[in-house]
Amino acid sequence: MFFGRLGNWPEIGRRYVLPLKRARRLRHVLPGAAPVAAGGPDDPAEWPQLRRAGQHVVAERLSEEVRAGRMNDVDYARIRRAWHSVQADPQRLSAFVDNVVRQGAGAFVHPSGARDLPGRGARSDLATNQVRIGTAADHPRNPYARRTTGVALEPALLGTSLLAVGPSGAGKTVRLVRPVVESMCLQALANRAAVVAVTAHGTVLAPDDAFDLVIAPGRPDSTHDLDLYGGSDDPDEAARVLAEALVGDLTADGRRAATALAQLIGPYRGVHGHFPAVPELRDLLGGAPGALDGLRAALQAAGGTSQLRELDARARQSQRADDVGALLADRIAFLDRPAFAGFFRTAEPGRQFSLRAVEHPLRVRIDLPERGHAEASRIIARLVLAQFTEAVLSRSDRSLFACLVLDDATHTVTPDSIRAVQRLRSAHAGVVLALRTLEDVPEPLRGPLLGAVGCRMAFAGLGPWDGGRFAESWGKEWVQTKDVTNRQIISDEPLTKALHFMRRVVTGRAATAEAVTVREVERERWSASELAHSVPAGHAVLSLASVRGEHTPPLLVDLRN
Repeated sequence: MFFGRLGNWPEIGRRYVLPLKRARRLRHVLPGAAPVAAGGPDDPAEWPQLRRAGQHVVAERLSEEVRAGRMNDVDYARIRRAWHSVQADPQRLSAFVDNVVRQGAGAFVHPSGARDLPGRGARSDLATNQVRIGTAADHPRNPYARRTTGVALEPALLGTSLLAVGPSGAGKTVRLVRPVVESMCLQALANRAAVVAVTAHGTVLAPDDAFDLVIAPGRPDSTHDLDLYGGSDDPDEAARVLAEALVGDLTADGRRAATALAQLIGPYRGVHGHFPAVPELRDLLGGAPGALDGLRAALQAAGGTSQLRELDARARQSQRADDVGALLADRIAFLDRPAFAGFFRTAEPGRQFSLRAVEHPLRVRIDLPERGHAEASRIIARLVLAQFTEAVLSRSDRSLFACLVLDDATHTVTPDSIRAVQRLRSAHAGVVLALRTLEDVPEPLRGPLLGAVGCRMAFAGLGPWDGGRFAESWGKEWVQTKDVTNRQIISDEPLTKALHFMRRVVTGRAATAEAVTVREVERERWSASELAHSVPAGHAVLSLASVRGEHTPPLLVDLRN
């Protein structure tokens, strides 16, 4: 007690200990916030932006939620986004104030009612919209200022799309895809993003409770179905997207395939009010007995003259030897299997999920049946990619960041998809493509693919042929090199010769002069051989670019830290 009075410990506790406790709570809410004096005017827990706007009652209500420990980082990010919408549209102010005063930290909650994920494995920072994936290695190839610094991804980077290439077991799913999906799910709960993750059935990206929808084609326990036509009402648009999914990976003319599909699904919709399901579409494409005749009779009864012309044109083209209808029928047959009998139905509008829903903060996972239906899984993956790019490019509200993650993008890269990915930067959207090797991409598309994405990632174990593509895309840089040469000094003066002779006797070496030549040469940032043999396990070489045009050179990143 004597030393306590002498040191005035109660006053020390009031001044320092209590603020430190509040700062710890604040750091739990805002792990990326800059250090500020707890309780000061710039303390984020006191909501200074609301106080400056005169909303002291609202700010005090939220500050009390922080002090009581009832607010987490998702709540803070969600309410902060709602306040930004009020600043953009002041007419929302009264609704904002009423909602916050009544519900506190639970205001503007996600439609699912969830305020956090069941579990977190990645280091996400909602204050900066970032997720950490590793640390820049202390390596001579990395710029000195960036060594041992953290490396994180955010929507401004993913908006340029990301391509990750590495063999199985290199860590693409665990150290890249899983953190990105988890971060996007958190941002969806904060009403900032919409995420669609496509993976093979059995690959655990996150628990089922972390998603609003889990779609598993071919699984009887799947509660939802995937809309084969992407929610479109236009036959030409629906045919173009479906043709991309069916034959986009082939050399066939996609325009001819889209025209053939439109000539069938348009008349069918005109008669039945909806597009054909997979069995009906297969019969129409394959020329099943009675399929075209029955559709023609129904059109004649309904008086659809223009649709009849489309159907007659399809009938004439089907007589040609190079008709694309036979190829489309063969491809659609992969989806017309008993396992998919309950899927891709068009007569039940309440069950289908359309990618046009990315205008809302949804969390969706699509599990592909790769084990028993590999070709069908590739068709579905191309279908999702085509529908996603079509949906985000045509949406009117682009305030939400839309992200599509393909855990295995094998056979999904097509000329049309590359052109669509390049346009995503201006649509506040991006895709993450993971490949085992660039050999899974057709040879003419490998260079355009690396040029279409802004972020490129080469994992350890990459083949030299893949490393050569990355080395070419990263280009060269000017570096200084030193050439040191030693030449023997030969002198004709007697005294100097004597000294040189004595030096040789004593040291055993002749007198030499050192010449240093410094010059600038152009060298590859990372060569194909280095990418194939010098990247340690658990590491990757990553280059980043933002939608604003900022970019970083390729960095060696330790993904284990």
